[in-house]
Amino acid sequence: MPQSVNPPVPGGGQLTINSDLGESLGLHSFGNDPGLMDIIDVANVACGFHSGDPDTMADSVESAIRHGVRIGAHPGLPDLVGFGRREMKLTPGEVEHLILYQVGALTAFLRRSGVELHHIKPHGSLYGLLARSAELMEAAAKAAALYDVPFYGMAGTEHEAVCARLGVRFVGELYVDLNYGSRGELLIQRRPERTDPAAAGERVRRVLSDGVVEAVDGTLLEIRFESVCVHSDAPNSIGVAAAVRKALSAAGAGSSASPS
Repeated sequence: MPQSVNPPVPGGGQLTINSDLGESLGLHSFGNDPGLMDIIDVANVACGFHSGDPDTMADSVESAIRHGVRIGAHPGLPDLVGFGRREMKLTPGEVEHLILYQVGALTAFLRRSGVELHHIKPHGSLYGLLARSAELMEAAAKAAALYDVPFYGMAGTEHEAVCARLGVRFVGELYVDLNYGSRGELLIQRRPERTDPAAAGERVRRVLSDGVVEAVDGTLLEIRFESVCVHSDAPNSIGVAAAVRKALSAAGAGSSASPS
C-alpha cells in the first residue's frame, strides 16, 4: 500500500503539479492544455500511441517552454481507439521498445528547441501494468535509465520498487481527479468525469496535514508523493488544478507559479 507523505518531500523540497496533456489528434482538439500551462509545473506530453500527433507534440513543447513548464514523455499503449486505457498482453521487450519509440519522438522536438527531457511517466493501462509487474517495470526503468531521467509513478508499487533496485530516480504521485480503491489502486475510468475542485483541494490539504487519503470504501490510505497529477481531459481540470495550487500554497508546500 502507498505510504505516508510527512514531510511532503524528502529533504524538504517543494511539491509540484503535473498534468497529462498534448492529447489532441489531427483536427480534434482535446483537453484544457492552454489554461493549465499557467498553473502547472510539469507537463507529461502524449507521444502518439494513445493520442497526440507530431503537430500537437510540437505545439505542446513550445507552449510548455513559453510558460516555464518542465516537459516529460507520456508514452502509452498503441491503442488510439481505446485511448490507451485497454490492457494488452506485452513482453518486457515490447514494453521497452514502445517506450523508447515514443520517447524518441518527443525528444526530437525537445532537442530542436534546446531543452532536455525531464522525466518519463506512462499513460493509462500501461501505467497500471507496470505498477503490478516487476518484469515489465524493469523494461520501462531501462528506458528511463537510458535517458537518465526520473520515472513518475505510484509509491508502494513495482514502479518504486524496481526503480530503487535499478538506481532510477522515482517521483511518487498523488491523484485528485481519480479515486483510490481500498488497496491503494487507482480506479481508472474509460471516460473522464467532472471533479469537484473543493474536494480536490481538500484531498491535498488532508494528506498534507494528516498523511491520509480516503478510498472509495472509507479506507484511509497513506500516500507518499512529490507531485500531484491533474488530468487535462477532465471537463473542469483548470478549476481542479487551481484548487490544488491554492491548497499547496496555503500549506507552504508548493510554488505559486510554474518554475523556469
